[in-house]
Amino acid sequence: MYTDKIKYILVIAFSAFSFVGAIEVNAKTSMIKQQSAIYSAYQIAQPYWAEHGMVSSQEAMATDVGVAILKAGGNAVDAAVAVGFSLAVTYPRAGNIGGGGFMMVYIAKERKTIAIDYREMAPAAAHKDIFLDENGDVDNRKARFHGLSSGVPGTVMGLELALKEYGTMTLAQVMQPAIEQAEQGIVVTRDLSHSLSAMKNRLSRWQSTKDIFYTNKGQPLEIGQYLYQPELANSLKMIAQKGSKGFYQGATASKIAAAVQEAGGVMTVADLANYEAKIREPIIGTYRGYEVISMPPPSSGGTHLVQILNTLENYPIDQWGHNSADTIHVMAEAMKRAYADRSEYLGDDDYVSVPLKALTNKAYAHNIAQQIDIKRATPSGLIKPGKLAPYESPQTTHFSVVDKWGNAVANTYTLNFSYGSGLVASGTGILMNNEMDDFSSKPGVPNGYGLLGGSANAIEPNKRPLSAMTPTIVLKNGELFLVTGTPGGSRIITTTLQIVMNVIDHQMNIAEATNATRIHHQWYPDEIRVERGLSVDTVKLLEAKGHRVHLKSSMGSTQSIMKTNKGLFGATDPRSRAGKVSGY
Repeated sequence: MYTDKIKYILVIAFSAFSFVGAIEVNAKTSMIKQQSAIYSAYQIAQPYWAEHGMVSSQEAMATDVGVAILKAGGNAVDAAVAVGFSLAVTYPRAGNIGGGGFMMVYIAKERKTIAIDYREMAPAAAHKDIFLDENGDVDNRKARFHGLSSGVPGTVMGLELALKEYGTMTLAQVMQPAIEQAEQGIVVTRDLSHSLSAMKNRLSRWQSTKDIFYTNKGQPLEIGQYLYQPELANSLKMIAQKGSKGFYQGATASKIAAAVQEAGGVMTVADLANYEAKIREPIIGTYRGYEVISMPPPSSGGTHLVQILNTLENYPIDQWGHNSADTIHVMAEAMKRAYADRSEYLGDDDYVSVPLKALTNKAYAHNIAQQIDIKRATPSGLIKPGKLAPYESPQTTHFSVVDKWGNAVANTYTLNFSYGSGLVASGTGILMNNEMDDFSSKPGVPNGYGLLGGSANAIEPNKRPLSAMTPTIVLKNGELFLVTGTPGGSRIITTTLQIVMNVIDHQMNIAEATNATRIHHQWYPDEIRVERGLSVDTVKLLEAKGHRVHLKSSMGSTQSIMKTNKGLFGATDPRSRAGKVSGY
């Protein structure tokens, strides 16, 4: 049995390193399985096998923390919470306690999946015109790099809620590794050093931020040096001792509010004290016999993941082949229509009535499919949000965890842009998010990721901004099959979609599914964004159908675990250098 597993690993590893030419024979045939040219600067993802438990995250030290918790007897939630706090120390551009996100929890014994919403909330003094200047135009600086940019953070309460309801360890136990990392220091990796160099001008605006990350006479920390974060360690200790009250009340809350207000914001200690994380009903759909479970509003991810899959179910994707012109064509057409619906209907379901049943209805998707011309692209200007009445019945990081009992966690959380607003709340070591830009500051004006929005996602007091984060769990015959998710702003939904399609439609192993070239369309701008590695012949066929195809930078950084009859297989995305998948 053990020999069989080794053989299986070798077979998968060989396939992950194999280069299969990207040659389009015709519109219905593709030989693309691996496009390794896209990774000329990176390693190719290899499948990692483990029998008992596994963690895949964007930062190696945080992955190791999660695996240590699993080995110590913790379950998937214990490990996930430990990883979440560790990333706040080791992956500061996205890991956080000053941001927010979403967690999907699968309880194997009960065959039950829970959605935990710890998205940021607008301060009570926020209003729909808060980012408009005297001419009625959106002031992007205030929306993205200002005290007004920050929503009330949700991460601490969200992780605490998950641990309390579904974990087995104490908060102090799972937080100890992160406290030690912050206090004793971590070795600066190539990834961290490069990101600090890239963000130097923006982050150096804030003295409190500069004092932590630019201690070399104003220059970024270099590879191999130590990053010490004693103030963050003290903030983490306060949480470990007092729970979320150690963050949302008392000294830490006062320091956060004071720092945000000094930077021009309106967040108060009362806003922090009033924050609430919520357990919500997940979005559940089916795709070719598999059950797809993902995040409900205020995430748009689960809704439109299911909507696009429902639409694609009307086509023989497996026969057309991976990344063939016909496959990409219908994917792009389905994506356009989903993002058009997103602009009109999606928002915080506590404030607006989101027509979830209609958007995820298979009959509605069938109607969308009937509108798609298989031979010709529909210009985005002709696509409007769908009529739903007949069917009514953005820098981020993701990590996935599976334990020996089959429990699983898919968690995506964020500060929004890399390092959020760039502001460290003085005296806390906590980087603040700039999630307020995820609201629709003005109808028809795109946010930082080019996404359009309307009144459903308008700014209101205590409202949560719409998100594209799509932590996803897939079941096969009622049993855990896939745990996945990704960062990537507006491209999160479509990147997650392609992982699901790759393993179901194209029968790829998890390394192949991770390595494969990705595409994206979000309605506006009217273009298919593609990664390097797509066949030139395929591009020509797409252009002949009327698509504009633009080569752009790589998309996403998926962290995925697949459960098979051979055990657990995981892959960390080679598009991000710092990631690691590990288990035991």
